[in-house]
Amino acid sequence: MSKQKALQVNLNTNVYGTFAEIGAGQETVRHFFRAGGASGTIAKAMSAYDKDFSDAIYGIENDGRYVTQARLGKMLDWEIDLLDRRLSRDKHPQKTFFAFANTVTTIDWAKKYKGHGWLGMKFQLGYLEGYNQIMIHIRFHDNDARSQQEVLGVLGVNLIYGAFYYKDDPNKLLKSLYDNIDKDRVEIDMIDFNGPRFAHVDNRLLSLQLVKNGMTKAVMFGPDGKNLLPAQHLYKKNILTIRGSFRPVTKVNRDIIDKGYKMFVKENKVVEKDIRLITEITLSNLKALGKINERDFLERADILCSLGQTVMISDFSEYYKLMEYFSTFTKARMGIVLGSNNLIEIFNEKYYRELSGGILEAFGKLFMKDLKLYLYPEFDKNGDMINADRIKVHPRYQELYNYFKLNKRIVDIKNYDEKVLGIYSRDVIKKIKNHEEGWEEMLPEGVAETIKKKRLFGFIEKN
Repeated sequence: MSKQKALQVNLNTNVYGTFAEIGAGQETVRHFFRAGGASGTIAKAMSAYDKDFSDAIYGIENDGRYVTQARLGKMLDWEIDLLDRRLSRDKHPQKTFFAFANTVTTIDWAKKYKGHGWLGMKFQLGYLEGYNQIMIHIRFHDNDARSQQEVLGVLGVNLIYGAFYYKDDPNKLLKSLYDNIDKDRVEIDMIDFNGPRFAHVDNRLLSLQLVKNGMTKAVMFGPDGKNLLPAQHLYKKNILTIRGSFRPVTKVNRDIIDKGYKMFVKENKVVEKDIRLITEITLSNLKALGKINERDFLERADILCSLGQTVMISDFSEYYKLMEYFSTFTKARMGIVLGSNNLIEIFNEKYYRELSGGILEAFGKLFMKDLKLYLYPEFDKNGDMINADRIKVHPRYQELYNYFKLNKRIVDIKNYDEKVLGIYSRDVIKKIKNHEEGWEEMLPEGVAETIKKKRLFGFIEKN
């Protein structure tokens, strides 16, 4: 299939460009050379492996690193500029130019670090058009360099082919990246589309597709809505996570975030400038209403971003899996802020039947990390307030709970706002849909105005 794709691109007389590959061989361009007809596609192929050569061509990175998004961007910009300057439009009047680049590190000899890399395309889809750009970040899972190089080559072919033949269907392009590749061999954990042909594309939706399609377990985007690379954003940081539906964010959500942060920042081994506050929505939560509704997802994301939050979408239903994921990026102290009902659910053994060690294995994985749980009080069905002292878990695990509480791995959030404890997102949504009054007072400042302005969550202005 890779040969067929490369040949089809080579036989396209309107496509012409450069391949620049650093760090893992010229694995992508090799497919195009071997497919036949490469002279009609390849203007130049190069590998600036030596760092001094690479710096002389693309410039010096401020952080001294080479496998970065910034490096990939410089490579693509340089190669496209070179094409435009060196190739005459009189000689190539109908051709659309492109530059493909990657900067990659494969597995080390000790097999401690699996390797990762950046791949990208800068390309025209019409000779009079501006340039579009696609960037992706990958994490290798194969255990030898040669296998990783093979995956890289196929992935590069799929990206180039998709850029030209699936340009009008980004979701199809995304799925096609795994053509002829098993998903357990490589992970795509960030993608970014931009340019005139992708002006309609919301990269947050593409990020959601990465998780939904099983290409990665988690994606992130910042308050500006731009995708973030988790490994880069979380590296050696103190991570504080708040999981919720945020449909929409209410005053109680705001209080949970604020009070949880104030407690976390006072902890030993927590440096405020290194704190990464993450508001997390699980894939199962997005599926709670049935099929994932992309509009509903964007509505939640818009509200969280407007409040300055960094958002994570994950496929980690269990908290111990989330902590295992974070621990691949940091060994620093971490925290989870959650309500009492969620804490009770953590002690429900039904979530751990897949583990040979059951709940004890899960808690070992959860609390062996430098982790603390911050408990926000809630009312039970009788109207009584539940906090760390009043929580009752299954009798079989009560002593286990008491142990973690005694060792201050589970602590109550102090100074919470009692006036907001009875606010629930589901009640807000119900009031909005039924055109009832009073829902605005249940939300943080500015959220109601955003909902009305953008007509979110089914809001309709009454006549």
